Amino acid sequence: MTGKITVVGSGYVGLVAAACLAELGHSVICVDNDLNRVATLQAGGVPIHEQFLPELLQRHRGKRLEFSSSLPDAVAASSVIFIAVGTPPKDNGEADLSYVESVAREIAQNLNGYKVIVEKSTVPVYTNEWIRQVLNLTAGPHADFDVVSNPEFLREGTAVTDFLYPDRIVVGADSERAAELLKGVYAPITNGSYYQNIDRIPEPDSALIPPPLILTTAKSAELIKHASNAFLALKISFINAVANICEGVGADIQQVAKGMGSDSRIGPQFLRAGLGYGGSCFPKDVAAFHAVARECGYEFNLLEEVMRINEDQRTRFLKKIRTALWTLKGKKLGVLGLAFKGKTDDIRESPAIGLIQQLLAEGAHVIAYDPAAMPRTREVLQDKITYADSPYDVADGADALLILTDWEEFAKLDLKHVHKLLRYRIILDGRNLYCKDEMEQYGFIYVSVGRQPVPLRQLARVG
Repeated sequence: MTGKITVVGSGYVGLVAAACLAELGHSVICVDNDLNRVATLQAGGVPIHEQFLPELLQRHRGKRLEFSSSLPDAVAASSVIFIAVGTPPKDNGEADLSYVESVAREIAQNLNGYKVIVEKSTVPVYTNEWIRQVLNLTAGPHADFDVVSNPEFLREGTAVTDFLYPDRIVVGADSERAAELLKGVYAPITNGSYYQNIDRIPEPDSALIPPPLILTTAKSAELIKHASNAFLALKISFINAVANICEGVGADIQQVAKGMGSDSRIGPQFLRAGLGYGGSCFPKDVAAFHAVARECGYEFNLLEEVMRINEDQRTRFLKKIRTALWTLKGKKLGVLGLAFKGKTDDIRESPAIGLIQQLLAEGAHVIAYDPAAMPRTREVLQDKITYADSPYDVADGADALLILTDWEEFAKLDLKHVHKLLRYRIILDGRNLYCKDEMEQYGFIYVSVGRQPVPLRQLARVG
């Protein structure tokens, strides 16, 4: 067992990491310079929507997990310090590391004995060296510390189970001393002891227990994170490009994806055609990886195409909306989904938000519903759209229903009731949640991605 652990940052990565490290039995201090956020967490609030996170916070708050705004005090009390602050993209695609540098400088000013500083934020290669240099310049050459890269592979919506039941744990350490300390941090997972607890978070299907711990150099660990996310984004853009071909030749992308994904060398994950990727990771990480390659003298043109296809998916879907409705000005459009994907309230780089903004620019009236993301959407769109209380309120009197986020409840609607509520029987499904036969059976005009539309037979008023 290690000494106390500090996690700097209480965003998606930091808060999940802090709660899960406490779940593993560690004493954890989660530090943030946002005083309101710290107060919210201390008072029992949960600032993000994440499955199992409320349970972990309630279980460990005030016991193994404390929240603080004092980084100096946390550094002094801890042997391991995780940096999990934001690294937003600059205009040129490079990651903005100013927050990481600021935290590293403050850590250096408060070193009191050997510390392991762990970069948990998604950062480009060489960040480990820059953190080390900042620490040396600030604390002096005789300061006793190591810097480790420990990339996270958390998916929003399943981040807690991804942390506790990972496919792998990557530790990039350039010293044996630091590597041993990180091994101790993750020992309850790698030796399987956590999975013996009766009150453990339930394991997902096909969980690898225990997962492997992969030791690498710091540079390799940094590249593993960016390369992994870029490859997954590539799979999404690839299947969307194939979906566009399917529309042109009359094939069905779901059948094609099933045939492709059955090949063990390819696998079915991330082969779902739709509106493209979004969120806080893929757009930022692909752009940052492209910038890293360019800085190294390599033009990674494949990544440019990945980004172009992703943007094109939204443009193509907007054209489908225009085609189905002829003109958008004055139309009442019901939108299901605001988050960039289901099971999260994150709207950063959400295809739904981008499409809504384009619809508003063309004069459409939008009424929307999302199980979790409406408060965050209000911060961005204010009252430019109407917010509904249920999917059926969205459909009531709408000229068309747009499905833009893959929430499970959107795939289980009472279609007979929706049929009665809609002004026109038009559904545009950007997530392919329904089968064409079902839509045809209920008499909908149905447009999806990578499949032939259920044709317009009679555009009749309903009700």
